[in-house]
Amino acid sequence: MANVLDLRRRIRSVKNTRQITKAMKMVSAAKLRRAQERALSARPYAAMITSVLNSLTRRAEIYDPATGNLRHPLFITRPEKRVLLVVITGDKGFAGAFNANILKTAFQFIAGNPDKEFDLEAVGRKGRDQLRRHYSAAVYKEEKSEDGQTRKLRTRKAKVEVTGDHPGMLEKLETSRVFGLAQGIISRYVREEIDAVYIVYNEFKSVISQRLVVEKLLPLMAIGGRQIAGAVEQTEEERERAAEAARSAGIQLEPADTHEAEEEAQKFGTANVDYIYEQPAEQLFKGLLPQYVAAMLYHAMTESVAAEHAARMTAMDSATNNASDMIDSLTLHMNRVRQAAITKEIIEIVSGAAAL
Repeated sequence: MANVLDLRRRIRSVKNTRQITKAMKMVSAAKLRRAQERALSARPYAAMITSVLNSLTRRAEIYDPATGNLRHPLFITRPEKRVLLVVITGDKGFAGAFNANILKTAFQFIAGNPDKEFDLEAVGRKGRDQLRRHYSAAVYKEEKSEDGQTRKLRTRKAKVEVTGDHPGMLEKLETSRVFGLAQGIISRYVREEIDAVYIVYNEFKSVISQRLVVEKLLPLMAIGGRQIAGAVEQTEEERERAAEAARSAGIQLEPADTHEAEEEAQKFGTANVDYIYEQPAEQLFKGLLPQYVAAMLYHAMTESVAAEHAARMTAMDSATNNASDMIDSLTLHMNRVRQAAITKEIIEIVSGAAAL
């Protein structure tokens, strides 16, 4: 049985831990506000580039008369034999089951398609570490071609391989790095190294409205349309816990309304008039499509960052509450131990006096 001194040390240790978790909760709440603003500010751009591309499709001769499809490699569909899966997780822990749930969804998606070969791109350190434990890395060999140029040739040794990782990208999210990743994905799709691209991330609408999403990125089926291959909604208990943490941190449960800004962005370039382009419309369309794919990828990353901060804020709020409950329990136990010790001493004194 622990004595009073041991219990006091443990109470002091739990109090120190509670201070840390409370501070981490407030830091996550501050970062969540900034992440929400970034995610909201990116939506009008996505709506505007979608509007511009839709405008170009109506005015340019970019449809194949034989098939009726758009004349661009990103719209070409092929049987999905080789799939690229981009897994977007966090770089840090202490976020509850945030990273584990994303990885679980990715593993289930891979297991649900046993007839396909998967290339994995990990965005975030937590996803990279787990995927490396489960799957082997892709092996490349450098060979010189007849014209003297060096190129990398890949030798596939397993059905599921990790082809790349991007740690630290979410800590300081820059459009240049996201566009570079998108360009690499697009070039692999155009060269027919892969037949489809999916992304797994946590979609963030508000603190109490999130879901895990498996979204198809390529091939494009329609400008502005989303291809959701799977989604896992939050439970009612998770929503209530997140709402309680947000209220205690002063976070609004619903983000600012950007509906008007998005509507204005969607109207851009939709007037029934003829526009004069400096470049041919078909050339503009081909130049803007990679920007559109990069915008979709950037949108997924900004929402994943906001969802990670919301999950960490909720986890730290729960840890703080659990620490308070533990302190109360240990204090009660310490008082009982101290009372029992005092009672024992009184009994010994009375017994000694009676013996005299």
